[in-house]
Amino acid sequence: MEVKKIFVVGSGTMGTGIAQNAIQSGYDAILYDISAEQLEKAKASIEKQLARGVEKGRMTEEEKAACLARLEISDAIEKAAGAELVIEAASENVDIKMSIFKELTKVCGEETVFATNTSSIPITKIAGVVTNPGRFIGMHFFHPVPVMRLLEIVRGLETTDETLATAEAVGEKLGKVTIVSKDSVGFIVNRMLDPMMNEAVWLVESGVATPEDVDKGCKYGLNHPMGPFELIDMSGVDILLAVMETLYADTGDPKYRPTPLLRRMVESGRLGRKTGRGFYDYTDQK
Repeated sequence: MEVKKIFVVGSGTMGTGIAQNAIQSGYDAILYDISAEQLEKAKASIEKQLARGVEKGRMTEEEKAACLARLEISDAIEKAAGAELVIEAASENVDIKMSIFKELTKVCGEETVFATNTSSIPITKIAGVVTNPGRFIGMHFFHPVPVMRLLEIVRGLETTDETLATAEAVGEKLGKVTIVSKDSVGFIVNRMLDPMMNEAVWLVESGVATPEDVDKGCKYGLNHPMGPFELIDMSGVDILLAVMETLYADTGDPKYRPTPLLRRMVESGRLGRKTGRGFYDYTDQK
């Protein structure tokens, strides 16, 4: 199937990034959210990022204007009816995601490809609420979406070859390097990465090291571009907790048990950069 228009559900960090990536790659994109206020913030963020691209010489004013002309924001889910591909990027909560896709099946045609940006929830489980689950697939983007080149595509039990080919073609047009995973909890990247970050939190919680020293160890000893605590704060402490809870619940393996410190930080609202405080303090930064 040829995709011309993409309907993105959720105007948070990931949804906004996906919409920006889409319009910069020549797609028409509709960014949907139930909050009109959040949609306006997302649109302003995209405009700011594109303006920065012009300042840095990565695009012209004309190209920026063309990108913005391809973007639409809406709080009406019925707009999804006009899109060949729907990408859901809502909260990492299975009940919320399933509820959204139940609504989407009422307004979209049988040929519309449904994709979820989940980083850990089994694809087949979410696909169970839609008619024709063969058109359902996982498209896991990485933050920040317009910059990070990887797209992890996850094939559910019923996902068809045609749906997989559509997702891969879209990924290629978005400028991504695609990898394909079987529908196994955590998929490929998070199955490896998140337990490492959880272990880093254990090191701090048990008093072995500070976040700063753990980050330095990974950057200067393992040649990682970012330390685990810098990465946790960037993606969200709540996201790491959600993924670890999913891994632990699905496998029952103690190695995936999230640290108590992660739970306490989420309960206290210290979610990372998006709230101003995580393992580091960002309150003095714009």
